[in-house]
Amino acid sequence: MVEPEQPMDTEQPMEPDTPTEAEQPVEGELPSLDESAGSKLKHVAEALVFASPKPITTKEIIAALKSAAASSEDETIKALGKSKAADVVAALTAVAADLAATGRAFQLVEKISGWVLVSDPSCAAWVRQLYPEAKPTRLTGPQLETLAIIAYRQPVTRADMEAVRGVSVDGVMQILLDRSLVKIAGRAEVPGRPLLYSTTEYFLEHFGLKNTDELPNASELKRVVLPTAPAPPAETEATAKTSGSTAETGDLVASEPAVETSVADNVTRETIFRVEEMNSLAKEADSLVKETDPLAKETDSLAKETDSLAKETDPLAKETDPLAKETDSEATETDSEATEGGAEPPKPRD
Repeated sequence: MVEPEQPMDTEQPMEPDTPTEAEQPVEGELPSLDESAGSKLKHVAEALVFASPKPITTKEIIAALKSAAASSEDETIKALGKSKAADVVAALTAVAADLAATGRAFQLVEKISGWVLVSDPSCAAWVRQLYPEAKPTRLTGPQLETLAIIAYRQPVTRADMEAVRGVSVDGVMQILLDRSLVKIAGRAEVPGRPLLYSTTEYFLEHFGLKNTDELPNASELKRVVLPTAPAPPAETEATAKTSGSTAETGDLVASEPAVETSVADNVTRETIFRVEEMNSLAKEADSLVKETDPLAKETDSLAKETDSLAKETDPLAKETDPLAKETDSEATETDSEATEGGAEPPKPRD
């Protein structure tokens, strides 16, 4: 038999006498700002983002607030100096919401390098006319495919990329490296120690991302099983020969071939490292040669123009030489006549 519920005493307060654990302030943490201080923080944060010549981070905004509070006696400025990171983020989020709600021509966004004001994408067709020389170079299909593999599976070796695409990625990787979209992130802990590649901070800025988790369908695509390059053999031919000779010679000399085997492995790995480094240096040299070719052509054209100008000035110089000689002779005759007549030769004008 269910007992009837007792009527609640409406006169008793519903809230507990003591705050819960979640409501208790954390030791060492400042209380949240009041409404007036929060409104002022929103105003100041917007001004700092606007005045900053580069994207500004939350830490830099907090540092500016504390620095201003330390050098001022104003109570409002001192109150803003106690702002926490959550307060600053909330203020900036409110500014971004206000700009979006009012339909302004610029937006406040947070990028990997910090908060920044950017123009509305709907105005891109007109804003682009202010920078006609800065035309973005579009990536080709193979370049985008390779970049996507690195972005979703980083760090990844070049062999694994080629296993997924089925073709060589040497030329594509060089372009991505030159454009600072990818970088060398280290070496894989497998025989041969191949290079590992990952995306750069510029990649995140270029595509408007704060981290790789914001990539489209990142969680799903990172779980998809992709083809991988076959693992290199653990033993080389030199290792196999050494192990065979060890079995023939017996247990007394078993340690010596083992030492030779490790030396052969080290030499083989070192050779692979050197070859990869030489290939990268050769590619860098080719790119430098390509860059210097236009400069050499410009220098040749300037030299040809100088020669043509010199040839044009030679006849003029020959024509002016007789005139100069005649002028000198006339001046000499004038001086001699003036001397014979007792008059002083004319003084040159200052």
